[in-house]
Amino acid sequence: MKGPSVKSLSLAVLSGLVPWVSALGQQPIVSFESAEGALQIVGGEAGTGQIRVSGNDYWGVIRAAGDLAADFGRVTGTNFSLSNGQSGASPARYRFRPVDVTDNTVFRTLEEDSFAGPAYADPEAENTVIIAGTIGTDGIIDQLIAAGSLDVSEVEGEWEAFVSQLVDNPMDGVARALVIAGSDPRGTIYGIYDVSEQIGVSPWYFWADVAVRQRDEIYVLPERKVQKSPSIKYRGIFINDEQPGLSSWVATQWDNTWNDAAPYNHHFYALVSELLLRLRANYLWPALWGSMVYVDDPLNQPLLDAYEIVLGGSHTEPMMRAQNEFGTFYEGPWQYNNNNETIDEYFRYGVERARPYARNSVWTMAMRGTGDTAIEGDLGIDAIVSMLETLVDNQRQILVDGLDDIEHASEVDSLWCLYKEVQSYQERGLVVPEDITLLWADDNWGNVRRLPLANETERSGGAGVYYHFDYVGGPRSYKWINTIQLEKTAEQMHLAYERHARKIWIVNVGDIKPKEIPINHFLDMAYDAEMYGVHATTRWINDWVRREFGGDDHVDHITDVMIRYGMYAARRKYELLEPWVYSVINYREADAVLAQWAALAADAQSVYDALDDAYRPAYFQTVLHPVLAGEIVHRIQVNGAKNQLYAAQKRNAANDVIWESLQLMYDDANLTQRWNEMLDGKWAHMLDQTHLGYDYWQQPMRNTLPNLRFVQDVFPSLGGEWGITVEGTNASAQGDSQWHALSTNDLFLPPLDPWGAADSYVEVFHRGPSECNWFAAPWEDYVRLSVYNGTVGGDDGRDTRIFVSVDWQRAPPAPSTSQVYINFTSDCLGFEQYAGDLPRAVVTVEHRLLPENFTAGFVESDGHVAIEAPHYQAIYPAQNNTGGHGHGHGHDHDHGHAPNSTALVRRHDNTTDGGHHHHGDGDGDGPEYHLFENYGRTLAGVGLFPLDTEKLQVGEGPALEYSLYLFTNHSAANVTLYISTAANYLGDGNPLEYAVVLFPTGGAQPEPKRVQPIGPNIGGDMPVGWDGAVADAVWGLTGNYTTSSFEVPRAGAYTLRVWALLPNLIVQKIVVDLGGVRSSYLGPPESFLVGRDERGEYNGTSFATTSGIVGALSRNGTQGHGGEESGAVGVSASRGLGLALLPLVLGLFMSL
Repeated sequence: MKGPSVKSLSLAVLSGLVPWVSALGQQPIVSFESAEGALQIVGGEAGTGQIRVSGNDYWGVIRAAGDLAADFGRVTGTNFSLSNGQSGASPARYRFRPVDVTDNTVFRTLEEDSFAGPAYADPEAENTVIIAGTIGTDGIIDQLIAAGSLDVSEVEGEWEAFVSQLVDNPMDGVARALVIAGSDPRGTIYGIYDVSEQIGVSPWYFWADVAVRQRDEIYVLPERKVQKSPSIKYRGIFINDEQPGLSSWVATQWDNTWNDAAPYNHHFYALVSELLLRLRANYLWPALWGSMVYVDDPLNQPLLDAYEIVLGGSHTEPMMRAQNEFGTFYEGPWQYNNNNETIDEYFRYGVERARPYARNSVWTMAMRGTGDTAIEGDLGIDAIVSMLETLVDNQRQILVDGLDDIEHASEVDSLWCLYKEVQSYQERGLVVPEDITLLWADDNWGNVRRLPLANETERSGGAGVYYHFDYVGGPRSYKWINTIQLEKTAEQMHLAYERHARKIWIVNVGDIKPKEIPINHFLDMAYDAEMYGVHATTRWINDWVRREFGGDDHVDHITDVMIRYGMYAARRKYELLEPWVYSVINYREADAVLAQWAALAADAQSVYDALDDAYRPAYFQTVLHPVLAGEIVHRIQVNGAKNQLYAAQKRNAANDVIWESLQLMYDDANLTQRWNEMLDGKWAHMLDQTHLGYDYWQQPMRNTLPNLRFVQDVFPSLGGEWGITVEGTNASAQGDSQWHALSTNDLFLPPLDPWGAADSYVEVFHRGPSECNWFAAPWEDYVRLSVYNGTVGGDDGRDTRIFVSVDWQRAPPAPSTSQVYINFTSDCLGFEQYAGDLPRAVVTVEHRLLPENFTAGFVESDGHVAIEAPHYQAIYPAQNNTGGHGHGHGHDHDHGHAPNSTALVRRHDNTTDGGHHHHGDGDGDGPEYHLFENYGRTLAGVGLFPLDTEKLQVGEGPALEYSLYLFTNHSAANVTLYISTAANYLGDGNPLEYAVVLFPTGGAQPEPKRVQPIGPNIGGDMPVGWDGAVADAVWGLTGNYTTSSFEVPRAGAYTLRVWALLPNLIVQKIVVDLGGVRSSYLGPPESFLVGRDERGEYNGTSFATTSGIVGALSRNGTQGHGGEESGAVGVSASRGLGLALLPLVLGLFMSL
């Protein structure tokens, strides 16, 4: 054993904080306060409790009961004892014959070995308070059933179900006890761990160091609990992409295996198995990159079976053989058409090796190429399909020949993973036997590619989903830390559930840590999809926080932090962040993003500071570290953009950004070092993953900063000691640049009007060695500046952002358009005065009026309208009842027409159904729109419900309706929908589709334009535009896949309608471009909404000022009014790792 022993680390314990703890989504059976009819099992007159099991039960059940006995010790300070009813009994044993792994082509076993424990104590009837067992194992449970004392009729014969109830006089000398009866061994195990979780031991007590709460009294409640079978039969994780993090960590815990591989041994898999069972999971695809789970440690396979974990293999590991076994031990190519005899023998060995453990096995069928590649050889799809059908037939016969007591392959569970190119084989006619589970895959980025069609839901093998929280591949690997938006996972997995993909859910989790939160969420949904439905994510987070961090004190604050983090991190994977992503010149986007992250970091840190010390390690690992790390990475990348901008403008501040970026790099390293040193180094190296400086799709070998440019600061710019720039451009003046016409020093701000952004800005900056005083003077007094003079350079000078606004009471009356110049002068003119005029900023003032009858809707400004999709004005009802689930005509919820609308159903912002919003055609019988809260990139999404709705035609379902007032007539107004990344889950022949129309309000509606935004798969490759969409986390930003053009013949009120024709087409934002949209990542801020916004209060300067936005910033934030100054960015005090090195780096730069 190397480093600190994972078994020697003590658990933190806390004094009692809350009266009860319930397992996530589970009926409470435990209380910490007395209740009528309850049984006290800890405290009072209760002695040291004992748990009774049957010696005939499964070893995994007995082992879990031993964990429960130890869990009581974690909670109370004194372990319960465990007895099988016999005095002097030896510890329970699981016996097996390990495989001889010195030759993995000829099957041999060694002498019998065993796993021993837990130890038994002598029976103490007077202290027996819990009896646990599996129905049919000839123990006390069966006796109670026979005596009529225990009713198991609701669970007997079911999959992984259990009953928990108090029983009087269950055995001699026991007056009353909690009895846990499982329908099968895992049912019993889940019932046992249900008690563990409810007394306060988190499933993550080891893997995330969740503190255990100390209790003096524990009661079992009198209500009987019947836990039915899980929603999904096989629920599990895939440990993958485990280098460098997890592999480095295991190497600090144990010695290398006998064959010098990373020590993914039975000690490691014991920890993983216990975690899975405590999370009510049952299925595992083991680590595979540099490992062979069956060979590296011959105890791994029996260990997993002993724990009652179902072992499987990934899409590259058929027939219970590890990916690397063939190339290590066999001759010839991994090509079935050329080497089928050898490959068949390879499969036979896997079956023979797994035969003793077949009860806990799911067989992966077929094959792919070597590693994670397509089948080798230039065969063509038709030949591959034929070969695979023959191969699978042979594999099925090998199973029948090699396994005991089966006559047909349908008697064991098997799967065919339709991953990547394999899906294209299915689409070309590949015949998959009815009893094999079709394991559909996502696109590696959380978008399920295909789900059962209506005529596929009755297959005996069923269907499942292989999902990703981690991936190595294009457009760029993402492996570092958690970037999963739980709301997206819920939407996709419930889409799968409603389409009857319910046999297997398995998710690629990378290193396990730090994906604790999405893993727990995924498995809880798989266990009980009805409890944690698509709309229940916030409630799940609340429950998770309450369990892990000590009750209600911080639940709301931590939940808020987690929701905001999930959205911010999912906007773009950290690995895909680059300086160009967020605009530093348009819509104050980058500043708003950084302000959101800064506020989030402050809030997360304030919770950490308020937590008891015992909770801090878990909170740091799961919540605080991702937030702090995310903020640092965003600041580094935005700094890269600012440095390039400032260097192009020859600003001294370019150099300040370099110093800050260097410090941020050390901050990043120090945060990793903090992780490494936490808890005496328990998790050292788990976060070795690099995440800065990607040159292509694969991970960089070392973290590096973006390219930065240093500006010579000894002599002034040829344009003078100072200069200006304006919002919306890279250009600067005085002087020449590629971004404005030569020999002119006028810079134009974005236009200002009463319905647009409250202000725009001019920046005055330093670009020389001397101090300069500057002065600004607008030509008209109705143009106001936040500051009229200042100083750049010297000891007190700083670059200044001047906010330019309009006093509309004094502006020329509407309708009018005027241009107002703002002169800039200085007291330190140099030779640049001979090169041209002094700089001026020019603001266009457009004073516009709305007609009085436009009382609700969005107003054009700056040549565009931007809309957050949930802010629709009305639902336009279905016009017939021929589609989906059957639709009737809508009725008017408000008994009146919506203003500026021909729709019959108005929006009800306060109408909810269990925390989620539905808006449809009013009769509750047809498709309706569902609000996916806290979803997407900024606010929420809107999509069709129910999720099993079949393809609609335009008019068969409702439409989202938006009212607009447009001032600009345009022959091609481009309407772009930002829709969530998704896939054609009903096949390329029935793709995702929507319809859209824009027309003058009150006029006849033209024929809507139908749009199929996602094209067909190209062989094994993804559709055109997919790389950009998954990188952007939205379709609509890169390319024109969701853009439709409409004529706007005149100014006036317009109606925009959008019909989603399938679920999984979720609209987040709509932008109508009349020629004024500027480049940005998140799109323009939402436009002024009449009926909601008030003139003088509406800000509109950044997306983060939108009403109701997740992580909204006040108008007095960094992008608001008040004359905020963006001063020169200095280097903050170095900390930790960077303290000694930073002066050397700075000295090197200064010497240049």
